[in-house]
Amino acid sequence: MSKLFARHALLPDGWAGDVLIEWDASGAITAVMPGAAGEGVERVEYALPGMINLHSHSFQRALGGRTEKAGDSKDSFWTWRELMYRFARNITPEHIEAIAAQLFSECLRHGYTSLCEFHYVQRAPDGAMYARPAETAERVIAAARLAGIGMTMLPVLYSYSGFGEKALKPEQQRFKTDAQDVLRIVDALEPLRDAQVEVGVAPHSLRAASVAQIQDVLATLPKARPVHIHIAEQQAEVQQSLDWSGRRPVQWLLENMDVDQRWCLIHATHLDDEEVGGIARSGAVAGLCPTTEANLGDGLFPLERFLTQGGRFGIGSDSHVSQSAVEELRWLEYGQRLQHQRRNIAVSDSERHVGDFLWQGALQGGALAAGRPVGALAPGHRADVVVLDDDHPNMFGLALDEVLGSFVFSGNDNLVKDVMVGGQWVVRNQQHVAQQAIAARFKQTLAELREFR
Repeated sequence: MSKLFARHALLPDGWAGDVLIEWDASGAITAVMPGAAGEGVERVEYALPGMINLHSHSFQRALGGRTEKAGDSKDSFWTWRELMYRFARNITPEHIEAIAAQLFSECLRHGYTSLCEFHYVQRAPDGAMYARPAETAERVIAAARLAGIGMTMLPVLYSYSGFGEKALKPEQQRFKTDAQDVLRIVDALEPLRDAQVEVGVAPHSLRAASVAQIQDVLATLPKARPVHIHIAEQQAEVQQSLDWSGRRPVQWLLENMDVDQRWCLIHATHLDDEEVGGIARSGAVAGLCPTTEANLGDGLFPLERFLTQGGRFGIGSDSHVSQSAVEELRWLEYGQRLQHQRRNIAVSDSERHVGDFLWQGALQGGALAAGRPVGALAPGHRADVVVLDDDHPNMFGLALDEVLGSFVFSGNDNLVKDVMVGGQWVVRNQQHVAQQAIAARFKQTLAELREFR
């Protein structure tokens, strides 16, 4: 049995004092005891449950900063996508693993302890399937094990280039999968499932996968596995859906699929009132990625309307222009303030502190999206712990109900000091335990990829 004593720990029902946390050899919490003594046990001041990053395209980490030059016409999500396609053309499985390990080490240092990988680079550059159909997915999982982050792998169903089953473009051939391809990949990953790794599926979008294909996959996939989908990210996508079906994307999905709490709807940026209510009633999680949504010019999710109807949300870093959980939560709230010209919007009747509401809400939604027992310091959950730097000036003299507000909204220094995943320390004093070796591989990968400019 392993133990950690926290003077203050964020439990599911709020902050508690003098908390002794115990976990077993598998990394599962066995006991959480407030009011304990804690003699002879490692002591920390502030312990939080690790955050879940519910949406990641890990290979895009190597693209960060390289698309910030204006083109000849007005730039948009769609022009960015063409640049991303060109970048993905030459990436190898070895590159994918090296980039993912770097990303995961960065996510851990900023408070993420679990990540959902929306993985769609499945084929070789010539469009052929690898000899092992799960080759690239296996590489991402290997990177997660090296870095020490929990993983939900989501092989992507990606068959079409647009609504109405339009043929894929040449630059999309590396992503091509049909229902049987996805199920073969899921089956190949089965031996890798354990306490640290889960496997679900991700229909890319209603543009890229038909309802019939999604139903075929879900008919075979075990019922408890997570299902993620991009939806209603751009206004052009909404219009394309209306032109094709007479229905908005979320409206079409809710009418044609049994959407429930194992679903995560990524972005869902452009919704009407009926769609907002429909998602909330379904129990699905809205997967929000504010830094990427801002970077790509997507728009702002209707968070206030969604929360008033009991909607669940989580956060992801998507294209990884940021690897910080704090930055996602900060901009989730700030986007709403700019839109509504008010302050302190992400709250509830029972929780009036914005930082506390955001952290706890994102934990709950993220855990559902991951399909793993994470997101809480509670028995049966993974021993995933974030320790804050109580020596930092931003933490000085705070009342307990000000801690998360200062963590999320005060300055740009990283206040994450130590991070534990599954009972193992992976970050100590803000340094990842394998940081130098991982960074060296990443730099070599960047050098190789830049030869293809």
